[in-house]
Amino acid sequence: MKSNFRNSLLASTLLIGATAFASPALAQSGPSEADSSDAIVVTGSRIARPSLDTAAPLSVISAEEFKLSGSVNVEQVINLLPSVIPGTTGFSNNPGGGIATLNLRGLGSARNIVLVNGRRWMFYDTAQTVDLNTIPAFLLEGVDVVTGGASAVYGSDAIAGVVNFRLRNNLSGFEAGAQYSVTEAGDGTRFNGNIAFGSDFGDGRGHITAYAEYYRRDAVFQGDRDFSRFALADNGAGGFAPGGSSTIPAGRFSAPATATVNGVALNRAAGTVFNGFGGISRDGTSSLSPYVSATDIYNYAPVNFLQVPQERYLFGAFADYEINDYVTAYSEVSFVNNRVDNVLAATPVTGSFNVNINAVSPFLTAADVTALRQLDANETAINVARAANGQTPLFAGLAAAANATGVVQLAINRRTIESGGRANLDERNAFRVLFGLKGNIGETGLKYDAYYSYARTRNANVQQGNISRAAFQRGLDGTDPAIDIFGPNTLSAASIRQISIVAQNNDISTLQVANGTVSGNLYDLGWGGGPIGFVVGGEYRRVASQFIPDTALSSGDVIGFNAGNATSGSYDVKEGFGELRIPIAANQPFFYSLELSVQGRYSDYSIRSIGGVGTYAFGLEWAPIRDIKFRGQYSRAVRAPNVGELFGGLQTGFPTVTDPCATAAARAPGGLRNTCLATGVPAANIGLGVPSVLQANTQIQAQFGGNPNLNAEESTSYTFGAVLRPSFIPRLSLTVDYFNIEIGNSIATAGGGVANILNLCYNVFQDPNNGFCRLINRNVGTGSLDGQINPNGTASVVFGGAANLSSLSTSGIDWELNYLQPLDFGLVSSSSKLSFNFQGTWTDKNTFVPVVGQNTSIECAGFFGNTCGTPQSKWKFNSRLSWLDGPLTTSLRWRHLSAVNDDDVTTLYTVERLAAYDVFDLTMACEVTKNLTLTAGVSNIGGRTPQLIGDNQEQANTYPGVYDVLGRDFFVAARVRF
Repeated sequence: MKSNFRNSLLASTLLIGATAFASPALAQSGPSEADSSDAIVVTGSRIARPSLDTAAPLSVISAEEFKLSGSVNVEQVINLLPSVIPGTTGFSNNPGGGIATLNLRGLGSARNIVLVNGRRWMFYDTAQTVDLNTIPAFLLEGVDVVTGGASAVYGSDAIAGVVNFRLRNNLSGFEAGAQYSVTEAGDGTRFNGNIAFGSDFGDGRGHITAYAEYYRRDAVFQGDRDFSRFALADNGAGGFAPGGSSTIPAGRFSAPATATVNGVALNRAAGTVFNGFGGISRDGTSSLSPYVSATDIYNYAPVNFLQVPQERYLFGAFADYEINDYVTAYSEVSFVNNRVDNVLAATPVTGSFNVNINAVSPFLTAADVTALRQLDANETAINVARAANGQTPLFAGLAAAANATGVVQLAINRRTIESGGRANLDERNAFRVLFGLKGNIGETGLKYDAYYSYARTRNANVQQGNISRAAFQRGLDGTDPAIDIFGPNTLSAASIRQISIVAQNNDISTLQVANGTVSGNLYDLGWGGGPIGFVVGGEYRRVASQFIPDTALSSGDVIGFNAGNATSGSYDVKEGFGELRIPIAANQPFFYSLELSVQGRYSDYSIRSIGGVGTYAFGLEWAPIRDIKFRGQYSRAVRAPNVGELFGGLQTGFPTVTDPCATAAARAPGGLRNTCLATGVPAANIGLGVPSVLQANTQIQAQFGGNPNLNAEESTSYTFGAVLRPSFIPRLSLTVDYFNIEIGNSIATAGGGVANILNLCYNVFQDPNNGFCRLINRNVGTGSLDGQINPNGTASVVFGGAANLSSLSTSGIDWELNYLQPLDFGLVSSSSKLSFNFQGTWTDKNTFVPVVGQNTSIECAGFFGNTCGTPQSKWKFNSRLSWLDGPLTTSLRWRHLSAVNDDDVTTLYTVERLAAYDVFDLTMACEVTKNLTLTAGVSNIGGRTPQLIGDNQEQANTYPGVYDVLGRDFFVAARVRF
């Protein structure tokens, strides 16, 4: 997902062999040929060349596209590219994190490289992912997107491709701009203000460009929109039911029905209000009565963000100075302060707690106290039976106190609305400095370029609204003053202070790069193509990152945010690389041009499991005549595991997954039911659906961690296509390119994620001793995966660590059409121009194989859901029709996504298919004077809302990063230049 490119939008779009996301240059004259005498370096190569044509497809987004779309965050335009699947965005509240990421070709944000002016940019966490919020959109000259493996040119990570943000570093004069956006509902306001200036110094030997930007985005809550006000769930009958959470403000209190001793089931909670889903007190004064999901479930939606608030300050500068004819020094510096809030519903306290009956009895009715004493008597009888059979007591470890008379153990699900929502503030400070020297090597005709860069990002994360598990326990077992959790709004202010805790976590990441190249020309083959160009060079990179959790968070004491242990690690790599551009022939019969390119790189990693790896690429371009060019490239690329994958500490997560043992299919005799029974699911709890005793919520609990023995991912990719510029249709360009990317040794959660671990265990292998089944540890009482601590001290979760067991592949066709038609009339001038751009991608496949060698694959092209995640339409396109009438530009954009189907064939959801989605945007821009430009526009002019989804949604009853959630959205902008 990334944005912007070229100044002369249509010129670069219509006259080059690259694919370009065209937007009309505001009130500019028509396209003109670039000066072929000026050699330039194109993204995807380090060799200067006379044109923008390359063997690999190159998509270009102009700076004008950002202006016409009203986008001030680069993610907003990049995510609309047909080759991009939205990652984390400004609509990501849970999961969120206050960042914006790029997911090229749907292969994951870790499998592409983000460059700024051709060099690696700063990343923000242990996954080594770039936050697009750190890139100043207003300063963009353009954005280049290269498809396919580019590790031979740029090193590790460039498996899916490369996205290069080209910033203007040669600004002359002063410019300032401001933009204000607001939705039709009058909320979600956004304001951006920026300023930049550039000037020569030192008698013209030096130049400096400096800039500053401020951005503020206000919140929109899910409760502010009709489609997201109520959390929806499937009702099992083709419709929707109230969704949400079974952890409710009134509290839900339960215990297993029986305990088995020597093969005999002894009564524990059966016959009491604590059996099954448990009991609740709906008003805090009446006796506990059975929980009823349809009416008691908690609607968490209204208090969650739909649009996440953000505030950002961004500063930077570029400078260069010609020391002499052979040495030019240059530098870059940038600093970003980015603050993003995420807010979730009040803390859901879940788990098994020891309850001292005498301590809590003042808050209960006599009937409830009697029920607790009956449960206590049953637990005592179970322990007597266990002792008679030579067994240890029912409860061990932290739960051992429940073996005493007068203390019971209850599974408690209580949402502490008295403490307010869970506020998660991320404040990220990042800076990057770069110093380099470049110039000519004497009179040899060779050039050198060497630089060193250092980038550091520190994220301070403050979590408020948490509850301390230990303090909550002490308020129930009589150690501390007793807390009243039996009913809604029963916790006093003093009790909230007693059990609340604030967690503070930190991420620190650094990237060091030292790079040096020598480039020039060799000899001419003599067939009109020109001299052979070459580059040789070396690079050293050191990557370090750490996650420093609050001690209370890492210990598991914090309830409200996912627990996680510390992560810390680093590695370095030494590389040598080279590249040849061989123009074989030009202006010959049947060979208007013929060019071969060769690239290679050898990398030596300090990671012992990787060591040395080589990558390479070969490309060929052939134009038999001026009007058409054929091109193709084959490459081998690698991706080294990141710090998080290698050294990640144990983390807790709550993926949205349907437990196969909760499905109706599990009720039938056979392998699925047998496996459920063998892995600890009581027969009475099988096949009850969601919600049920087995799965009370659409989310289950899981744990994740790193693997220091990971190997590098390896990929092969090839592209081939054609560029058509017919001389008989002036101002028309058409590009068509096929792409195919295959990734082996892919790093993924073992089995490909929690949903697929469950699928492999219960639907594929159906063997409780299989390795995937052994990653599943169930609640010994109910069989659920709810994170409850079992008597043996283990958590009832699915564990998914990182492993090189998988493979990924994707293929499809990219299309681009551009046309400019002069008109002999206009409204404000005597002539005008009509420009049209169409850019689309048809994805043939996007296939994930969780375990190579097993006959199981997951197809995500044209699908969405709990396994594939974000919808990936097989056909996605953007088109723009613009009328350039003197100083006035009027532009209409059409965004299209084809329909997608749910990816889970074992579950029948209420919504199995999301229909095709079309949105239209309208913009008008006017150059009032040569110094002042005004722009106004409306996005989603039809007010299109997302299609509602139940159990297979991401959040807000939809996928908010894909489908428009704000509704009709307006913006106005002004820019001055002097």
